[in-house]
Formats: sequence, C-alpha cells, structure tokens
Amino acid sequence: MPTDLSSAQPARPLPHRIPRPFDPAQAELGRDRWRQEAAKAEPALREWAEGFAASGEGQALIDAVCGNSPYLGHILTRELACVRRAVEEGYDAPFAALLADLEAEYAGERNIDRLMAGLRLAKRRAALLIALADITGSWPLRKVTGALSDMAETAVRLAAAHLLRRAAEAGTLTLPDPQRPWVGSGLIVLAMGKLGARELNYSSDIDLIVLYDDAVVQTPQPDNLARTFIRIARDLVRIMEERTKDGYVFRTDLRLRPDPGATPLAVSVSAAEIYYGSVGQNWERAAMIKARPIAGDPEAGALFVRSLEPFIWRRNLDFAAIQDIHSIKRQINAHKGHREVTVNGHDIKVGRGGIREIEFFAQTQQLIFGGRDPRVRIAPTLLANRALCEVGRVPPQTVEELEEAYQFLRRVEHRIQMIDDRQTHQIPADDDGVAHLACFLGYDDADGFREELLARLGRVEDRYAELFEEAPSLSGPGNLVFTGTDDDPGTVETLRGMGYQDPSRVIAVVSAWHRGRYRATRSGRARELLTELAPGLLAELAKTPSPDDALVKFDAFLGRLPAGVGLFSLFVANPRLLTLVAEVMGTAPQLAETLSRNPSLLDAVLSPDFFDPLPDVAGLLPDHARYLATARDFEDALTLSRRWTNDQRFRAGIHILRGITDGDRCGPFLADLADVVVPDLARRVEEEFAQRHGHMPGGAWVVVAMGKLGSRQLTVTSDIDLIVVYDVPPDVRQSDGAKPLAPNEYYIKLTQRLTNAITAPMGDGRLYEVDMRLRPSGNSGPLATSLDAFINYQAAEAWTWEQMALTRARVIGGDPGLTQRVNAAVRDALTAPRDPDKLLWDVADMRRRIDKEFGTTNPWNVKYARGGLIDIEFIAQYLQLRHAHRQPEILAIGTAGALRNAVAAGLLDPAVGRELESTLRVWRRVQGFLRLTTAGVLDPRQVSPSLLAGLAQAAFPDEEPVVDFGELDTRIRRIAAGAHDHFKTLVEEPASRLTPPASRQDQELP
Repeated sequence: MPTDLSSAQPARPLPHRIPRPFDPAQAELGRDRWRQEAAKAEPALREWAEGFAASGEGQALIDAVCGNSPYLGHILTRELACVRRAVEEGYDAPFAALLADLEAEYAGERNIDRLMAGLRLAKRRAALLIALADITGSWPLRKVTGALSDMAETAVRLAAAHLLRRAAEAGTLTLPDPQRPWVGSGLIVLAMGKLGARELNYSSDIDLIVLYDDAVVQTPQPDNLARTFIRIARDLVRIMEERTKDGYVFRTDLRLRPDPGATPLAVSVSAAEIYYGSVGQNWERAAMIKARPIAGDPEAGALFVRSLEPFIWRRNLDFAAIQDIHSIKRQINAHKGHREVTVNGHDIKVGRGGIREIEFFAQTQQLIFGGRDPRVRIAPTLLANRALCEVGRVPPQTVEELEEAYQFLRRVEHRIQMIDDRQTHQIPADDDGVAHLACFLGYDDADGFREELLARLGRVEDRYAELFEEAPSLSGPGNLVFTGTDDDPGTVETLRGMGYQDPSRVIAVVSAWHRGRYRATRSGRARELLTELAPGLLAELAKTPSPDDALVKFDAFLGRLPAGVGLFSLFVANPRLLTLVAEVMGTAPQLAETLSRNPSLLDAVLSPDFFDPLPDVAGLLPDHARYLATARDFEDALTLSRRWTNDQRFRAGIHILRGITDGDRCGPFLADLADVVVPDLARRVEEEFAQRHGHMPGGAWVVVAMGKLGSRQLTVTSDIDLIVVYDVPPDVRQSDGAKPLAPNEYYIKLTQRLTNAITAPMGDGRLYEVDMRLRPSGNSGPLATSLDAFINYQAAEAWTWEQMALTRARVIGGDPGLTQRVNAAVRDALTAPRDPDKLLWDVADMRRRIDKEFGTTNPWNVKYARGGLIDIEFIAQYLQLRHAHRQPEILAIGTAGALRNAVAAGLLDPAVGRELESTLRVWRRVQGFLRLTTAGVLDPRQVSPSLLAGLAQAAFPDEEPVVDFGELDTRIRRIAAGAHDHFKTLVEEPASRLTPPASRQDQELP
C-alpha cells in the first residue's frame, strides 16, 4: 500500500507558483517593515535580507505573504534569520532543527512562564516555515499536516512532562523515574481527530483526551488522585492556549473525553473503560480510530488504546450497530446530483461536499468492516480510503476522486486560515473575500477558483450520497446530526428552520440522550431506537406552540423513565403515539407533568376504546371495582386508586386536547370520577381507622361535595371542596375500639385520615388537592361538623357567601340515612326566608371586593374577569337564595340548571337566561382547554398559531375559524361584556340604590 499521498496527481492541479499580492499596498508596507527589520539586524543578516528583498524571487515571496496574509506578514518580517535559513537550506532541515532545539532547551524546564514563552516562540517560527513551504509548493499536503502535527505533539509532550515534574515536587505524585517523569506516571494524553491522524490544519484546535491509569499511578495522597490529574489537565490547556504577549500555542479541546458534560477534565482509565464498554456511541468508535498516545506514560497509553480495540473493532458483524451507523449517515441531508452549493460563505469542512464527508466516507465503512479485516484499521483519511479500495470495498475511481478533492480542499482550508490565523473553514461571504482567497491560492481570477471548487464539492457530494442509497433519509428538511462535540452547522440551520429558537440547546439535549445520561438511554438498543426516532420526534415537537419548551418537557419525561427500549419500540411501531406525546409535551403542560410522572399512561392510549366517548358513573363503577380488586392492603388500595383516577383524567385531558370533548361536557365525567373514588376511599379509611379506634356505636358520617365538584363542573386540574358531617346518638360518649375516642375527636381524626389519603404526594402525583375551607366557620371551625351544629350554623351564623356556596352542596358518600337528613338540612337552609335587600347588597359587595383583590382586564382569566364565571355563578346563586323560599323548584346544584330553572319559574328573562347559559358554556370550554395548555393565565401576547387554533375550536366549536388572535379576543370580550351587563342589571345597579344595612359586618371570604 502506498504511504506517500503526494504522488497523487490531480486532474487540474492547484497552482504552485508564488501567488501575487491581493493587496499591493499591504505588500509595500511589508517590504518597508522588512527593510526596517533588516536595518536593525547584525551585519551578515542585514546584507542577506537587503539582497533578498531586492531580488525578484525575494520580492515575490515577501509580496505574496504580506499582500495576502496580515498574520504571516508580521511574522515574516520579525523572523529574518528563520527565513534566511529556509531560503538557503530548504524547509526540512530548519524545521527539524526547530523541534530539536525546542526539545533540548525545554525538556527539563521547571519554570512554567519560560516554558510557555518558549513554546509560543517555536510555534510562531514553525507556523512561518510550514506556511512558506506550503505557499511555495515545496511540501506536499502530507508533509504540511505532518509538520503541524509534530509541532503540536512536541508542545504537548513538553508541557505534560513539566506538569508531572511539578506534581511530584508538590508531593501529590511519586514518579518512578524523576529524570524521565513520563515513565510509569500513569498519565495518558491521547491525540484525537486530525492530530491523532497527523492531519492537523493550519490554525487547528487540537483535540485531546487526558486520562490517568489508576492502577499505575503512584501517589502519597490517594484521596487527591482525581484532583491532581484534573489540575494537570487544566494546566495543560492553560499552557497551550492562554494568550500572552507571545501569543498562544494551540487552542485545546478536551470535549472528546467520555461524556464531557458530566465528567471532569481528566478521567480515570477504569471509568473510561466502563463508559466505552457500556454507553460508548458509534460516533465515538469512529473518533477512536484516530486515537494516538502522544504524551505521558507511553506504556499505559499503548495499553489503554489496545484495550479499546474490542470497542472500536467488533469481530462479529454487529447488525444493530451497522443499522445505527447507517441511521447516523441518513440523518445528513445528502443528495446526489443536486447542486445547491454556493461558493460564498460555504463551509468546506462540514458543508456539503466538504472535508468531513470524505472523512465520514472512510470512517463508517472502517467501523463496519474493520472488525474482521485489520487492513482497514488506518487513521489517516486518504490511506483509509486506499485500504478500503484494496480490500474491494470502494471503487478505485471513487478513491482517486476523493483523494484529489481532499488535497484540494485542505489547501483551500489552509489559505483561509493563513490570512488571519483564524480557526475557520468558511469561504469568505463577499465577492472581494473570494477574490482574495483565489489570489492567495495562485489563481488569476476568482471565476477559475469558483469553477474548480464547485467541481470538487460536487464530486465529493455524489460519492458521499452513494452511501445513502440503500435507505430513506432520516434527516427530514435538512441535516439532523447529533454526534461529535461541535454543533453541525447544517443541523443548526435545520432546527432553526423548524422553529427552534435555541438550536445549540436542542443539540445538547439530544446528544445527552445518546450519551446514556438517563436510565432509559443506557442500553445500546435504546440509543439505536432513539437515533431512528429523533428526526420524527423533533418534527412533531416543532409543530407545537413552543418547540424548545416542548423538548425540555420531553427531556424531563425521558429522564424519569425507568427503561427506554420498550417505550421507544412502542413509538417506532405506533407513530401516532409519538405524535400524541409531542402534542402533549408542547401544548398541555399539566398533562405533560402527569405523563412524566407516570409514563405507563401511554399503555392506555393503545387500547381500542381510548378515544371512545367517556363513560358515565355506571360505566366507571365496575371498572374501578375490577382495578382495585387486586389491592392487597390499604396502602395498595391508595396506590391503585390514584393510578386509576390519573389514567381516567389523562384520558379526559387527551379528549379535550383532541377536540373529542370539551371542558363543559367533560365536567360531569370528572365529577363522576371523584364520586366513585372518594366514597370508596372513605370506606377504606374508616375500616383502617376502626382497627385501632373501633366504630362509633350508632354513629354515621357523610362526605359532602362543594364548589366545582358539588356542581359537577370539575376541570382536569381542579382541586375538590369537601366538608364532613357526622351524627352520633346523644348517649354515646366514645368509640368501641382499643383506643377509644370521643365523637368529635373521632370524626375529626377520621376526616384528617381521609384528606391525608386523598392528598398524599406520591411518585405518580396526588389523587386530588382538597380544600375544606367551605365547612362551617371555615379554617377556624373543626374539620368535621355534627349535623346539629351544621343545622344551627346555617340557620343563625352563616355568611351570605357560605349560603351561596351551599347551593352547590351534594352528598357523595357515606351513610344513606344520614345522607337524607343532610340533604334535607341543606334544602331547609336554602329555602329559608331571608332579607332580599340584605342578600342583594351582600352579593354585590362580595363581587366588588373580589374584583378589588383579583380584578383583571384580561378576559382570558375567565374566573375573575368581569362577565366571567363568577358573575354568572353569582347571578344563579343570588336568584336561588332570593326566591327559593317561595319557589323551591329553582334550586339546582349546577349553574346552568339554576339559570334554566329561573327562566322556567319566570324569574329571569328567557333571552337573558339563554345568553348567560351560552356564555357559561364558553367559559367552561375555554377554562378546560387552558387548564391543559397554559401554566397560569393565558398571556394574549404569547399565543402561537397552534394554540390559537385549539383555543378557537374550544371556545366556538360550531363557528367559522378565526383569522387571528385579535379577532378571537374581540369576540371573547364582546360576550364577556354582555354577561357583565346582565350582572350589573340584575345585581349591581339594584344594589346601588339600596341603603347599606346598618348592622352589616364585613364578611370574611375564604
């Protein structure tokens, strides 16, 4: 196999004559600086420098450098002696002498400042020598990149030796051979990427991995071992890249180490071996092809690299890994024969048809075939392609085309970087910059350069696209690549086009999945499935109102999964499930939180009846009984109750989200859920309680629903308002258990047990939040109230707002006999005669005070906005309390029913009643949708198109879709104003004409 790639002859070779200066004025300034420096030099050098500048060859070289590269021009005129030696001896001997002198002078250096200064001076001179050899065509590409790599390797080796010696002097390491500190030190510095393959570019970063072999290192401070090598790694980076008055040596990147976001700068060999053996990715296998120990302990480094061979080179054809490699390739938007590349601004490293494609062409096939054929295990890109050709994996013509293009593109890359010593791979974005680059490359005009560049990019693109022909693309509208350490520019562009605001964050999140940071992504199979799923998932999340937030929620969901293969396989087999999850994560924060706590909820979605109409209580009761039949004890029953209820609520939320039902129609179903589960829990709590405290002889208790549960108007996120009423025969003094309690204490503690059971926070959430402030005397009253106390309180002490709340009271569980008596007590309280003027005044005053505390001009705050839920509910409750003593048929636990009853009784104008009921249903639909899709109150300034569509459908399902949010907002404000007008007509204006009751006291609202 040939080893000298310089023998390849391009079809149209890159010009190797000395380029003309693009900027003649800068060239003239360069000649002036040369003469000024020559005048200060010692006589022999001055004479040579003046003669060289006067010669045609000398002037051409000075003009070529200074008129094209400000960076090189300044070095050239500062290093006259270096230039003289290169001109007289050629470039090989001066460069070899430069490295030899560097080794000789700094091999034992103990002063870090002197070492840093010496390395920077040597790098400056090496940069000049290599650039001149390249510009003049004296060295082939292999020699240029090899010299750059030699300079970097020497610098790293000297820096590492210095740091080892310093650690030994500080007493943190014991070195077996202090004169050769690297021997037996356990420090391993691996060169990766282009440095590992000896393919460094002109202004390249160097990619390193710093390791320490914890089985080799000798230290008197074993507890500080990790800290010692982290400090060495940090100082190594400082020595290499800190900018001083002398410049810098090489920018240094340590991000190719195992999981860089979660590991320190230096990683132990044992930790690295565990990482690569368990969660190492295929792109890391590709990166490790080029890994090469360059500093530290050579024996430990060689041993570690050998230990990686089973990770990199798999003896058996691993079809899952092959599929993953092909998936990674297919994530890149590769097309054959479609020319969309423009020269200006094109990235010749990672852009289409660029250097990365040639490298990837070799590496992917090396991973697939290298396990069985050691002949293709070669680090340099072009040698790898030749080896693949020799074993029959790549056609000779393809190898020749890629080789010629690679050499061309690398030289272009070097000229781009030489101009200002910038680590960039982009062709200048403006025509003047392109002309400058073409001139520096030796072209007579930019058109010739453009033509030849596009021809090479096209050939590479065609050969690269051939790798993708066996499978459909996974890239969607563009690149979606999440491998390596740098953001792929094509992926950034694709994500931004999809609607993501922070593409870099998206790339970091998805990359973390592939690194196995979560339990769900630790298995190789899980990560391979994720590779297939990622493009589709990102596309679905991009359809949501805020794709970035949706991704964060999905990431949290992923982080809580105990395992991933099963669910990811489910997504692959059921794409609609992935669509649904993306929709939930992006548009329903409350459902997303529920799903994150309990991913098994997705199993229910696959049941054939999941999207059927929601069942009534008759359908829920047997299902609940079947589910809880497996409960082994009380705690188990609590867990099963919570899961069953959360499953049903999740189903209801999805129905609302999908428009199968709405917040108004779903309210009774959600109330039925509580009606089923709360009484069952109350029974189980009582049985558990009785094991210690016994039963209350002749006693009974009931649970009374209030508020939205009482009126059967729950939302998916509602808490539940409850009160407990009990009754005990007068002669009973205590319960009959082992630890007897008095009646009031018994039922108060029993109520506490019930609320604790309902509200206990568990891993999959709470059953409900419980509010008991609507009990007699509110928070100052006992948790459980006797029936007599309840009756007396309602008759003599209850505030008007408490009697208004009582219009929605209904018993949902407990003793049947006591249920009848409590229902009768509630009805008696509601039908008792009351002062109509005082009632009217109190209702208006309460609404005024609520508005003062919670008032808003945002109509989407449908509870508190004027004309919203409170106004309509207050109208219904006011009418019931005012007229029920003469017309008890007006009573209804639900607001809509009360309004209809008022119309039927002739107490409310039919048109007004219909309008209020219609508006009430709009508010319930809007509230039900917003409880799922927003965290808090909707901000009208932040409504996405998808949220607008869902909101409009929820509010006005039978009307034409709105064009924009402004139109929807106007419509909502109009119906709110109508409801508010009715409240003013029925309550506020009549109350304003009353004389305030003289004995009225401020009512304390809950």
